[in-house]
Amino acid sequence: MCGIVGYIGPRKAMDVIIEGLKRLEYRGYDSSGLVVIDGRQFVRYRSPGKIANLVDRVKESPAGSHIGIGHTRWATHGRPTEENAHPHMVDGVAVVHNGIVENYLELKEELKGEGVSFSSETDTEVLAHLIARELERRGGLEEAVREALRPVRGSYAIAVISTREPDKVIGARKECPLVVGLASGEAILSSDLPAILDITTRAIFLDDGEMAVVTASGVRVRDNEGREARKPVKSIDWSPVMAEKGGYRHFMQKEIFEQPRATTDTFRGLLLEEEADVFLHDFNIDTSTIDRLYTVACGTSWHAGLVGKFLFEELSRIPTEVDLASEFRYRSPLVTEKTLVVAISQSGETADTLSAVREAKKRGAKVVAITNVVESSLARESHWTFYTHAGPEIGVASTKAFTTQLVALFLLALHMGRMRHIIEKHRGMELIGELLAIPSKVEEALATEPAIKGIAKKYSGYGNFLYLARGINYPIALEGALKLKEVSYIHAEGYPAGEMKHGPIALIDEQMPVVVLAPEDELYPKILANMEEVRARDGRLICVVDGDNTEAIELAEDVIRVPRTIHHLMPVVMVVPLQLLAYHIAVLKGTDVDQPRNLAKSVTVE
Repeated sequence: MCGIVGYIGPRKAMDVIIEGLKRLEYRGYDSSGLVVIDGRQFVRYRSPGKIANLVDRVKESPAGSHIGIGHTRWATHGRPTEENAHPHMVDGVAVVHNGIVENYLELKEELKGEGVSFSSETDTEVLAHLIARELERRGGLEEAVREALRPVRGSYAIAVISTREPDKVIGARKECPLVVGLASGEAILSSDLPAILDITTRAIFLDDGEMAVVTASGVRVRDNEGREARKPVKSIDWSPVMAEKGGYRHFMQKEIFEQPRATTDTFRGLLLEEEADVFLHDFNIDTSTIDRLYTVACGTSWHAGLVGKFLFEELSRIPTEVDLASEFRYRSPLVTEKTLVVAISQSGETADTLSAVREAKKRGAKVVAITNVVESSLARESHWTFYTHAGPEIGVASTKAFTTQLVALFLLALHMGRMRHIIEKHRGMELIGELLAIPSKVEEALATEPAIKGIAKKYSGYGNFLYLARGINYPIALEGALKLKEVSYIHAEGYPAGEMKHGPIALIDEQMPVVVLAPEDELYPKILANMEEVRARDGRLICVVDGDNTEAIELAEDVIRVPRTIHHLMPVVMVVPLQLLAYHIAVLKGTDVDQPRNLAKSVTVE
């Protein structure tokens, strides 16, 4: 998410920064800004909305300079306004920042106690004040940045310039990417490769805990203790378009592999581990009065809502119905002022979901939105919004947006369970501990890709697929089937496995691949019986298991292993190999993976 560009060299810094920010637009943003040093003074431009708005501001009074930093912001702490847009400036220091300062409220109170006043709602302004304070104490920008970052908890990639040392850009990172591009007599700092490729194909990639001091003559990298770090200069052979895809063949594949980062960003800064709760800023809905909950959504988001039903009923003990938004307003839903509606939409612009929300509000319901797009229509029309911060999803077939929706639903259900005194503290701490492990478990699931390529090659010629699962995972069977249909144009159906005998069993023969999700949970014996039924009819069994599930492995023709987690979070892990299977079958069939025929990313008409 967001984008950073810093430049020093003979070119006009403003032009380089703006062009770099444009190349990072695909990352998503809701405001932008830049600052340059003109003589010994800062000249700053900021604007909400698109970069075109920033360009208009710059045209009003262009400044000539050869050093500066710029940023595209996606709001986390603070609304998408000019005051909250980066860069933030304090006493001769300017900062741009990607990431989240988890302890910014604590640091802010400390600074206020020292007489500091704040001009924005952001966590980033805290960094600017910390660096300015240390610069006053220590006199050197490099040491000031290093010391200012010591008390900071959370994630960051930052670029810093100062009118006191107008010949350098400082960059530092922790859990957010930062790359330095090097050319003769100039250098460019960025959060991603597309921004640097017009200037150079030689780059240094910073690792966590490293700081770069960038000048026109080169770069010096040190660790967070000030020790020199020797970094190889790598040659990048990507075109700008390839760089936007991160070297992946398709955006869909890139976005599948972004899921560890995306799931982390969804819960980053929200977990109150010691209190066994979730911090949901400005969440003021009294859940004690809620007697019914609806999730409303379309397509993949509806599948997330189905998982949400299990989560809300188990963790919050609220009766929950799941509605297709396209049907919700055409019946007479039993919605009152004691109803909570959770509306889910990646874009926040889905016409049917917006119509369902308006109908619910007319009947007195409170509405919570789960969306990936700040200031979308759904966010504006809801009483409270959970932003998933998955980052822009270019591929039409939703992947990372779906898994982040699952995480958002888990967090919301957990918080409501704590508010309603359903979940005791020790249980809440256990649930949070399991969530913290999910990004690494998604990484493990992604490691199944080589095996899945072989399975895709084996089955890509089949014309029909059946997907089966039970309990909280049956919506993942629906989602797996939908992904295959969307990107490969192969007919596929997903079913709760217990329903197989009520119709789909008639279809099973040696020409029917059957994908079965078989985690070793309380329903494992039931799913084994369903697998036996498939095998007795010569169906081709592909089984996804969470470990050495011996009985399931012995029944299956092909096996995909994913790591084990609690059943509330198993859908997040189970869906990953199904996404990869659909993707690789589609690649083998030669379809347009990122833009399947007849589909739109956001359905904004009924």
